Amino acid sequence: MGTSIFEALGGNAALAAAVDGLYERLLSDPVTASYFHEADIGKLRRHLRMFLAAALGGPDIYRGRDMRSAHAHLGITAQAWDRTVGHVAAVLAGLGVEDELAGLVIGHLAPLRDQIVTTADPVAALAA
Repeated sequence: MGTSIFEALGGNAALAAAVDGLYERLLSDPVTASYFHEADIGKLRRHLRMFLAAALGGPDIYRGRDMRSAHAHLGITAQAWDRTVGHVAAVLAGLGVEDELAGLVIGHLAPLRDQIVTTADPVAALAA
């Protein structure tokens, strides 16, 4: 791919639309909404746009906390992570992003799972 993933997605405007769509989905999902009750959603949107722009090859430099320390206090479960990734995929599809490009975006998120998921799923723990 000659251009960055950021450019292929459509740059800042497309990334902003994707982040806005993602937060709409996260805030309406009963599995993920509770993580945001006391959060400054505007601030989170800005941080996520900056993070994704930098991670996907855009011009921004991410200056926020590392993923582990930013999420450690939230007790994020594997179920919540999986739902979030599913929402990312759905938002990208809804914006008309081709499957291959969406897969590259998801591929950049996948390594973050071990840094963000900090709490065992109660259902999975019971099944074990």
